[in-house]
Amino acid sequence: MSIKTAIVNGVATIEIARPEKKNALTRVMYQEMADALIAANTDKTVRAVLIQGQPTVFTSGNDIEDFMSSPPRDEDAPVFQFMRALLGCEKPVIAAVNGAAIGIGTTMLLHCDFVYVADDSRLAMPFVGLGLVPEFGSSLIVPSLMGHAKAAEKLLLGDPFTGADAVECGIANGVLAAGEVVAYARRVAERFNALAPSAVRESKRLMRRHSAAQVIETIKVEAEIFGARLRSPEAMEAFQAFFQKRQPDFTKFD
Repeated sequence: MSIKTAIVNGVATIEIARPEKKNALTRVMYQEMADALIAANTDKTVRAVLIQGQPTVFTSGNDIEDFMSSPPRDEDAPVFQFMRALLGCEKPVIAAVNGAAIGIGTTMLLHCDFVYVADDSRLAMPFVGLGLVPEFGSSLIVPSLMGHAKAAEKLLLGDPFTGADAVECGIANGVLAAGEVVAYARRVAERFNALAPSAVRESKRLMRRHSAAQVIETIKVEAEIFGARLRSPEAMEAFQAFFQKRQPDFTKFD
C-alpha cells in the first residue's frame, strides 16, 4: 500500500509510502489520505493526526503521469476531497517532513497545526514552472506569512528553500536532525492525550475562524484557474518536457 495508516496511543498516523516513486501522489493515494483524515476526525480514541513520509522524502508532489491521465475536473476529485478533509480536521494535525516536499508536499503544510522539518529538507512550490498556478490556498497564505517579496521567490520563481527557511517564514515550527523528526513529531502529537479534547478542538476552530472563509474561497478560485491552465499550451509543453527529461521552452508563448 502506498498510504499506510495506524492508530497508536491516541495518534492516527498517515504515512506516505511510495519511495520508489519519490512518494509521488496518485488519485488513489489522495482518496486514501482523505478517508484516513475523515476517519480520524470522527474516532473518539484519536487525539491528534501525524502525517509523515519516508526517511528520504516527504512527497515529490503529484504523480505527473497519473495526474495527466485523469486530471481533476470537479470538486469530487480525490485531490479536492483530501484538501477538504485536511481543512475540516478538528483535531491537531502534525507533519513530519524528511527530504523533499514539492508542490502540494509544501502547500499541505500550510494547513497543518505543527510542522517539523529535517535539516536536509528541501521545499518548493514550482507551479509556474509547470505552466500552472498556486493551489491549496497558497496564493493567499504564503504572501500573508512572509510578505509579497519572499512569496514571489517561492511562488513565481519556484525557488526551493530549506527547513530553516520554512521556520523563519512561519511554515514550520522547528528543524531537527533527519533521524529525529518523526519521533519528535510523534511526541508532540501524544501530548494531546493529556489535554482536554473539546478545548483543543474549539481552540483550533477559533484560531482559524477569521481566515477560514477566505481560504476556502481562494482554493475555489485557484482550482478554477488551475483546471484551465492544465489544458493550456504552456502546461502541455511543460509536461512534455518533463517526460522527455528536458527543460521546457516557453519562448514561443506571450
